[in-house]
Amino acid sequence: MRTALFCLLLLISFNPQSVFAETNPAWTTPITPFRIADNLYYVGSEDLASYLVVTPKGNILINANLASSPPQIRASVEKLGFHWSDTRILLNSQAHYDHVGGAAEVVHETHAKNMVMDGDVSVIETGARTDFLSPSPNIVRYGPVHVDRVLHDGDTVSLGGVTLIAHKTAGHTRGCTTWTMRSHLPGEPAGTMRNIVIVGGVGFWSEYHFVATSAHPVSYPGIVQDFQHTFSELRALPCDVFLGAHGGYFDMLTKLKRYPQTGPRVFLDPAGYKEFVADAQETFRKALNKQE
Repeated sequence: MRTALFCLLLLISFNPQSVFAETNPAWTTPITPFRIADNLYYVGSEDLASYLVVTPKGNILINANLASSPPQIRASVEKLGFHWSDTRILLNSQAHYDHVGGAAEVVHETHAKNMVMDGDVSVIETGARTDFLSPSPNIVRYGPVHVDRVLHDGDTVSLGGVTLIAHKTAGHTRGCTTWTMRSHLPGEPAGTMRNIVIVGGVGFWSEYHFVATSAHPVSYPGIVQDFQHTFSELRALPCDVFLGAHGGYFDMLTKLKRYPQTGPRVFLDPAGYKEFVADAQETFRKALNKQE
Protein backbone atom coordinates (compact mmCIF):
# COMPACT_ATOMS: atom_id res chain seq x y z
CA MET A 1 0.00 0.00 0.00
CA ARG A 2 2.75 2.45 0.93
CA THR A 3 4.72 1.62 -2.22
CA ALA A 4 1.68 2.23 -4.39
CA LEU A 5 1.05 5.54 -2.68
CA PHE A 6 4.66 6.55 -3.12
CA CYS A 7 4.55 5.79 -6.85
CA LEU A 8 1.38 7.86 -7.14
CA LEU A 9 3.14 10.77 -5.47
CA LEU A 10 6.05 10.49 -7.89
CA LEU A 11 3.79 10.40 -10.91
CA ILE A 12 1.33 13.03 -9.79
CA SER A 13 2.04 15.25 -6.83
CA PHE A 14 5.57 16.16 -7.86
CA ASN A 15 4.27 17.50 -11.18
CA PRO A 16 2.63 20.87 -10.55
CA GLN A 17 0.75 20.82 -13.86
CA SER A 18 -0.78 17.41 -13.26
CA VAL A 19 -4.13 16.79 -11.59
CA PHE A 20 -2.38 17.59 -8.30
CA ALA A 21 -2.12 21.25 -9.22
CA GLU A 22 -3.18 24.20 -7.10
CA THR A 23 -6.84 23.36 -7.65
CA ASN A 24 -6.40 19.94 -6.08
CA PRO A 25 -8.67 19.90 -3.00
CA ALA A 26 -6.08 18.08 -0.88
CA TRP A 27 -3.74 21.04 -1.34
CA THR A 28 -6.27 23.66 -0.31
CA THR A 29 -8.75 21.91 2.01
CA PRO A 30 -8.02 22.84 5.63
CA ILE A 31 -8.00 20.27 8.40
CA THR A 32 -8.17 20.75 12.14
CA PRO A 33 -4.64 21.57 13.33
CA PHE A 34 -3.13 19.09 15.74
CA ARG A 35 -0.24 18.57 18.10
CA ILE A 36 2.64 16.27 17.17
CA ALA A 37 5.10 16.92 20.01
CA ASP A 38 5.27 19.21 23.03
CA ASN A 39 6.39 22.14 20.87
CA LEU A 40 5.44 21.00 17.35
CA TYR A 41 2.05 21.38 15.63
CA TYR A 42 0.62 20.67 12.19
CA VAL A 43 -1.00 23.77 10.63
CA GLY A 44 -1.16 22.79 6.95
CA SER A 45 -3.90 21.48 4.66
CA GLU A 46 -4.92 17.90 3.87
CA ASP A 47 -1.71 17.32 1.91
CA LEU A 48 0.49 20.43 1.89
CA ALA A 49 2.26 20.23 5.21
CA SER A 50 3.06 23.27 7.31
CA TYR A 51 4.50 23.00 10.81
CA LEU A 52 4.57 25.39 13.74
CA VAL A 53 7.43 25.09 16.22
CA VAL A 54 6.49 26.93 19.40
CA THR A 55 9.08 28.48 21.71
CA PRO A 56 9.04 31.00 24.60
CA LYS A 57 10.77 33.55 22.32
CA GLY A 58 8.35 33.27 19.41
CA ASN A 59 7.54 30.64 16.83
CA ILE A 60 9.06 29.03 13.74
CA LEU A 61 6.92 28.22 10.69
CA ILE A 62 8.05 25.55 8.26
CA ASN A 63 6.46 25.97 4.79
CA ALA A 64 4.25 28.82 3.65
CA ASN A 65 2.77 26.56 0.93
CA LEU A 66 0.71 28.05 -1.92
CA ALA A 67 0.22 31.76 -2.53
CA SER A 68 -3.35 31.19 -1.33
CA SER A 69 -2.30 29.27 1.81
CA PRO A 70 -1.33 31.94 4.40
CA PRO A 71 -4.92 32.66 5.51
CA GLN A 72 -5.49 28.92 6.07
CA ILE A 73 -2.20 28.54 7.95
CA ARG A 74 -2.89 31.63 10.04
CA ALA A 75 -6.37 30.37 10.94
CA SER A 76 -4.86 27.06 12.07
CA VAL A 77 -2.20 28.80 14.16
CA GLU A 78 -4.80 30.98 15.84
CA LYS A 79 -7.18 28.06 16.37
CA LEU A 80 -4.43 26.44 18.43
CA GLY A 81 -4.32 29.57 20.57
CA PHE A 82 -1.08 31.04 19.23
CA HIS A 83 -0.50 34.49 17.74
CA TRP A 84 0.34 34.83 14.05
CA SER A 85 2.45 37.88 14.88
CA ASP A 86 4.69 35.69 17.06
CA THR A 87 6.08 33.99 13.94
CA ARG A 88 9.77 34.93 14.12
CA ILE A 89 11.36 32.59 11.57
CA LEU A 90 10.13 31.16 8.26
CA LEU A 91 11.72 27.98 6.93
CA ASN A 92 10.87 25.78 3.95
CA SER A 93 11.27 22.28 2.56
CA GLN A 94 11.94 23.22 -1.07
CA ALA A 95 11.68 26.13 -3.51
CA HIS A 96 8.67 24.94 -5.53
CA TYR A 97 5.51 27.03 -5.48
CA ASP A 98 3.50 24.56 -3.40
CA HIS A 99 5.85 25.10 -0.46
CA VAL A 100 7.04 28.72 -0.76
CA GLY A 101 4.34 30.39 -2.87
CA GLY A 102 2.95 32.05 0.25
CA ALA A 103 6.33 33.05 1.71
CA ALA A 104 6.17 36.69 0.63
CA GLU A 105 2.78 37.11 2.29
CA VAL A 106 3.89 35.42 5.52
CA VAL A 107 6.97 37.64 5.73
CA HIS A 108 4.88 40.72 4.95
CA GLU A 109 2.35 39.94 7.67
CA THR A 110 4.66 38.65 10.42
CA HIS A 111 8.07 40.19 9.59
CA ALA A 112 9.58 36.74 10.14
CA LYS A 113 13.18 36.18 9.11
CA ASN A 114 13.26 34.08 5.94
CA MET A 115 15.94 31.38 6.10
CA VAL A 116 16.70 29.30 2.99
CA MET A 117 19.17 26.55 2.08
CA ASP A 118 21.91 27.50 -0.37
CA GLY A 119 20.92 26.23 -3.79
CA ASP A 120 17.36 27.50 -3.42
CA VAL A 121 18.18 31.11 -2.50
CA SER A 122 18.17 32.61 -5.99
CA VAL A 123 15.07 30.60 -6.92
CA ILE A 124 13.11 32.05 -4.00
CA GLU A 125 14.45 35.57 -4.48
CA THR A 126 13.39 35.51 -8.16
CA GLY A 127 10.03 33.80 -7.66
CA ALA A 128 11.22 30.59 -9.41
CA ARG A 129 12.70 32.31 -12.46
CA THR A 130 16.12 30.73 -11.82
CA ASP A 131 14.79 27.24 -11.13
CA PHE A 132 16.91 24.77 -13.12
CA LEU A 133 13.80 23.60 -14.99
CA SER A 134 12.59 27.13 -15.84
CA PRO A 135 11.00 28.20 -18.17
CA SER A 136 9.17 24.89 -18.07
CA PRO A 137 5.39 25.27 -17.66
CA ASN A 138 5.78 22.86 -14.74
CA ILE A 139 7.61 25.55 -12.77
CA VAL A 140 4.92 27.86 -11.49
CA ARG A 141 6.05 31.40 -10.66
CA TYR A 142 5.34 33.02 -7.29
CA GLY A 143 6.07 36.26 -5.52
CA PRO A 144 9.81 36.72 -4.91
CA VAL A 145 10.91 37.17 -1.31
CA HIS A 146 14.18 38.33 0.22
CA VAL A 147 16.30 35.74 2.02
CA ASP A 148 17.59 36.95 5.40
CA ARG A 149 19.87 34.02 6.16
CA VAL A 150 21.49 31.55 3.78
CA LEU A 151 21.65 28.08 5.30
CA HIS A 152 24.18 25.36 4.59
CA ASP A 153 24.09 21.62 5.13
CA GLY A 154 24.17 20.87 8.85
CA ASP A 155 23.35 24.41 9.99
CA THR A 156 21.15 24.84 13.03
CA VAL A 157 18.24 27.20 13.53
CA SER A 158 17.62 27.99 17.18
CA LEU A 159 14.99 30.03 18.96
CA GLY A 160 13.83 30.02 22.56
CA GLY A 161 15.77 26.90 23.49
CA VAL A 162 14.53 24.87 20.51
CA THR A 163 16.97 23.78 17.80
CA LEU A 164 16.30 22.44 14.31
CA ILE A 165 18.98 21.01 12.03
CA ALA A 166 18.92 21.70 8.29
CA HIS A 167 19.98 18.74 6.15
CA LYS A 168 20.61 19.55 2.49
CA THR A 169 18.83 16.77 0.62
CA ALA A 170 19.10 18.19 -2.89
CA GLY A 171 17.95 16.81 -6.22
CA HIS A 172 14.27 17.62 -6.22
CA THR A 173 15.48 21.20 -5.94
CA ARG A 174 19.07 22.35 -5.54
CA GLY A 175 18.42 23.33 -1.94
CA CYS A 176 15.76 20.86 -0.89
CA THR A 177 15.91 20.64 2.90
CA THR A 178 15.03 17.94 5.40
CA TRP A 179 14.54 19.25 8.94
CA THR A 180 15.23 17.32 12.12
CA MET A 181 14.63 18.11 15.77
CA ARG A 182 14.25 16.32 19.08
CA SER A 183 11.21 16.69 21.28
CA HIS A 184 9.03 15.00 23.86
CA LEU A 185 5.65 13.58 22.82
CA PRO A 186 2.61 14.22 25.04
CA GLY A 187 1.68 11.10 26.98
CA GLU A 188 5.15 9.59 26.98
CA PRO A 189 7.31 9.33 30.11
CA ALA A 190 8.98 12.56 31.13
CA GLY A 191 12.47 12.80 29.71
CA THR A 192 11.75 10.59 26.70
CA MET A 193 12.99 12.49 23.67
CA ARG A 194 12.12 11.48 20.11
CA ASN A 195 13.96 12.07 16.83
CA ILE A 196 11.66 13.93 14.44
CA VAL A 197 12.35 14.00 10.69
CA ILE A 198 10.50 16.26 8.23
CA VAL A 199 11.47 15.01 4.75
CA GLY A 200 11.85 17.79 2.19
CA GLY A 201 11.32 15.87 -1.03
CA VAL A 202 12.77 12.99 -3.04
CA GLY A 203 10.76 13.06 -6.26
CA PHE A 204 11.25 14.02 -9.89
CA TRP A 205 9.32 13.90 -13.11
CA SER A 206 10.07 13.32 -16.79
CA GLU A 207 11.77 16.70 -17.28
CA TYR A 208 14.54 15.76 -14.86
CA HIS A 209 17.53 14.68 -16.96
CA PHE A 210 20.21 12.71 -15.16
CA VAL A 211 22.23 11.78 -18.26
CA ALA A 212 23.35 14.19 -20.99
CA THR A 213 22.35 13.33 -24.57
CA SER A 214 22.52 15.07 -27.93
CA ALA A 215 18.99 16.36 -27.27
CA HIS A 216 19.56 17.87 -23.83
CA PRO A 217 22.13 18.37 -21.07
CA VAL A 218 21.69 17.14 -17.51
CA SER A 219 19.19 19.19 -15.53
CA TYR A 220 22.08 20.67 -13.59
CA PRO A 221 25.67 19.52 -13.09
CA GLY A 222 25.86 17.16 -10.13
CA ILE A 223 22.16 16.29 -9.93
CA VAL A 224 22.87 12.55 -9.81
CA GLN A 225 25.42 12.99 -7.04
CA ASP A 226 22.93 15.20 -5.16
CA PHE A 227 20.22 12.54 -5.26
CA GLN A 228 22.69 9.86 -4.21
CA HIS A 229 23.87 12.01 -1.30
CA THR A 230 20.25 12.67 -0.33
CA PHE A 231 19.43 8.98 -0.02
CA SER A 232 22.62 8.35 1.92
CA GLU A 233 21.80 11.24 4.26
CA LEU A 234 18.20 10.15 4.79
CA ARG A 235 19.19 6.54 5.48
CA ALA A 236 21.62 7.72 8.16
CA LEU A 237 19.16 9.94 10.03
CA PRO A 238 17.71 8.47 13.22
CA CYS A 239 13.93 8.69 12.93
CA ASP A 240 11.18 8.01 15.41
CA VAL A 241 8.55 10.49 14.21
CA PHE A 242 8.20 10.43 10.40
CA LEU A 243 6.86 13.64 8.82
CA GLY A 244 7.27 15.36 5.46
CA ALA A 245 6.52 18.28 3.18
CA HIS A 246 3.42 16.45 1.93
CA GLY A 247 1.05 14.57 4.20
CA GLY A 248 1.06 11.76 1.65
CA TYR A 249 4.73 11.06 2.38
CA PHE A 250 3.87 9.69 5.82
CA ASP A 251 0.25 8.54 5.33
CA MET A 252 -0.96 11.42 7.47
CA LEU A 253 -4.68 11.15 6.80
CA THR A 254 -4.67 7.43 7.52
CA LYS A 255 -2.78 7.93 10.77
CA LEU A 256 -5.09 10.74 11.83
CA LYS A 257 -7.96 8.27 11.96
CA ARG A 258 -6.18 6.68 14.93
CA TYR A 259 -5.18 10.00 16.50
CA PRO A 260 -8.22 10.28 18.83
CA GLN A 261 -7.27 6.99 20.48
CA THR A 262 -3.48 7.00 20.12
CA GLY A 263 -2.58 10.69 20.17
CA PRO A 264 0.73 11.97 18.77
CA ARG A 265 2.31 8.54 19.15
CA VAL A 266 0.49 7.59 15.95
CA PHE A 267 3.33 9.35 14.09
CA LEU A 268 5.97 7.05 15.55
CA ASP A 269 6.88 5.17 12.38
CA PRO A 270 10.59 4.37 11.97
CA ALA A 271 9.78 1.38 9.76
CA GLY A 272 7.58 3.49 7.50
CA TYR A 273 10.36 6.05 7.21
CA LYS A 274 12.90 3.44 6.15
CA GLU A 275 10.46 2.01 3.62
CA PHE A 276 9.75 5.47 2.19
CA VAL A 277 13.45 6.19 1.70
CA ALA A 278 14.13 2.76 0.21
CA ASP A 279 11.23 3.12 -2.24
CA ALA A 280 12.44 6.57 -3.28
CA GLN A 281 15.98 5.36 -3.83
CA GLU A 282 14.81 2.41 -5.91
CA THR A 283 12.60 4.66 -8.04
CA PHE A 284 15.55 6.96 -8.68
CA ARG A 285 17.85 4.02 -9.50
CA LYS A 286 15.42 2.69 -12.09
CA ALA A 287 15.01 6.12 -13.68
CA LEU A 288 18.76 6.64 -13.83
CA ASN A 289 19.33 3.20 -15.36
CA LYS A 290 16.65 3.87 -17.95
CA GLN A 291 18.21 7.17 -18.96
CA GLU A 292 21.65 5.60 -19.13
